[in-house]
Amino acid sequence: MKFSAYEDILHITSMWTGDRFDDGRPRVSDDILKRLRAITLEEAWGPLWRAGYKYQFVSGFQTTKPGQKLIGRAVTSTLVPLRPDLQEILLNYGHKEEGRHGNYNQWVIDSLIEDDVIVIDLFDKVFQGTYVGGNLSTAIATRTKNGGAVIWGGIRDMEQIVNIPNLQIYHRGEDPTAIAEITMISMNGPTKIGGAVCLPGDIVFATISGVLFIPPHMAEICVVGAEKSHIKDVFGFLRLEQGKYTTAQIDTTWTIDMWEDFMDWIKTDDRGADSRHLDWSQEMEESRNLVASAPPQVII
Repeated sequence: MKFSAYEDILHITSMWTGDRFDDGRPRVSDDILKRLRAITLEEAWGPLWRAGYKYQFVSGFQTTKPGQKLIGRAVTSTLVPLRPDLQEILLNYGHKEEGRHGNYNQWVIDSLIEDDVIVIDLFDKVFQGTYVGGNLSTAIATRTKNGGAVIWGGIRDMEQIVNIPNLQIYHRGEDPTAIAEITMISMNGPTKIGGAVCLPGDIVFATISGVLFIPPHMAEICVVGAEKSHIKDVFGFLRLEQGKYTTAQIDTTWTIDMWEDFMDWIKTDDRGADSRHLDWSQEMEESRNLVASAPPQVII
């Protein structure tokens, strides 16, 4: 059993056709990460749900920096309760065959680069399930710059961790005990966090709402869909405040007149400036087709 095997990562992420890191993980562009930071989790979630990705969100975390978003590329790890024979085989393999040093959590953290987020299935273990403390958290912050961790388990040294700049950790609880009686069975393979599934290279999108794992090949689709949803909301709220449209009009399929009003507003209002790159031709065409297929009105 290899840890972070290049061929395995390529296989399970084969729908991604863009750039990759040296370890094989998909490399979603920095521009996509930047654009994600400007939208909400619900806006990013919508395109995933509509495409059939229904097990990508999980909540129930505590955080080290309440209210601070965490967005980056996933490095995954799955651990199980200690089984001595499996522990001996895998730990020896990592040390002797792959040249790794220290314990499992150090292997994962030593692999991190800028904008990475470790995603750790520690089977919700908090007592003797503290994946990081002050030292390893400092290493994560140093290596990832803007990254952090999502841990389905515990952490320790909270009083130290909260003072580490630019580090956000989503976790299930704190305990003073050190990590013990665990075995890592996968590094950069599929992992399950609560009821959600994460693959290496997924975009981790974590907010006060919870954590969303975005498949790399869906990242741009989610960003564009979210940006469209966001600017439509800005316009809709404005027109509702002005009394120009009703909630029924805003929340259902827009008419051609509404679309033209919206496009004129984007072109002329400063609030629409960042959305002028978006293409709305498909939405407008769908609206025209809907009008064309509507039954003729009967005048009595």
